[in-house]
Amino acid sequence: MEALAVRLSHLDSQVEGAIRVVMFYDTLMRRRVDLPALARASAGLAECVAGIRLHATERPTRVAPDGRPATTQPAPASSTAPITLDEEEIGTVWLERPGPPNPLDEVLLDRLAIAAAAVVERYGPARTTMADPALVELAVGPDTDEAARARALRLLGFAAGSRIHVVALHSPLPLDQIGALVCPARPVKAAPLADVGVILATTLDPARFPAGTRAGIGAADSPGRSWRQARTALRFTTPARPIVRHDDLGALALLAEIPRAATRDNADVTAIAHLAATPEDLRTLDAYCATGSLRRAADLLHLHHSSVARRVEQLGKTLGIDLTDPTGLTRARIALTAWRLLDD
Repeated sequence: MEALAVRLSHLDSQVEGAIRVVMFYDTLMRRRVDLPALARASAGLAECVAGIRLHATERPTRVAPDGRPATTQPAPASSTAPITLDEEEIGTVWLERPGPPNPLDEVLLDRLAIAAAAVVERYGPARTTMADPALVELAVGPDTDEAARARALRLLGFAAGSRIHVVALHSPLPLDQIGALVCPARPVKAAPLADVGVILATTLDPARFPAGTRAGIGAADSPGRSWRQARTALRFTTPARPIVRHDDLGALALLAEIPRAATRDNADVTAIAHLAATPEDLRTLDAYCATGSLRRAADLLHLHHSSVARRVEQLGKTLGIDLTDPTGLTRARIALTAWRLLDD
């Protein structure tokens, strides 16, 4: 490396400086310095205040060029760079240089960010939300033996004996953002498994799931069983009920165990499938089944209750079910739910 630096220095003094910066941080990483030492070294090299802030902590580290904590009022950063670990931004590094940035500041901050990520990972478990999917799959796999499951959870940062909440979800937002929202207390880990997102957390606030997210929440003590329950609960989510706890399904969870062929062959489910070709009819039936009341369904649909009554009467004739009868309403609810389960 040093021989290469000498050869390149004859070509471009700025290249020489960049390589020396890289070598400087390589040396720090080999010495396994911590974040305060990394900040002190960076401030001395840059000859200005250097800072490191991790999103998981409130207090930043600011160091003056003399190696002491910076006591001056924070100045606007002249240059910044994100600290990235496992493709997740976990913090920021910056320089507070009076005047314009120096030509090598970008290289310095880039290496400082890489070194900071290495320090966080080394002294972890890493305070990131995103995790290795293979490790998460091992933690929630139904066939994982308990010793391997315990080791996987430990590597993910969960203390032995911790109660782990397991969530299966679909969302347009990145998993790390959702994890930070619904699990404000660490640790929390997330990963994609096939076409489903997984969140593992010691705390969970279902009310904080963002709009557009559908999530099923498992209830079992074992992560393996809880993952199965979470996937089942996810299948029962709808636009009107985007978050479902497996505990709240009760006997309805048994519908997920029915073979798909048997569900498709059911006359009520077949009738719902035909009805679904008209979205307006499907919305009306869904609102009425969800509320069991013409007036409340009318409120959901923003219609007069007499209009909803006429629609429900016509839907009953189409389905061959008396929707005003409690037994008929139950049939429609079960058929509508079973039809939705076919799409998963």
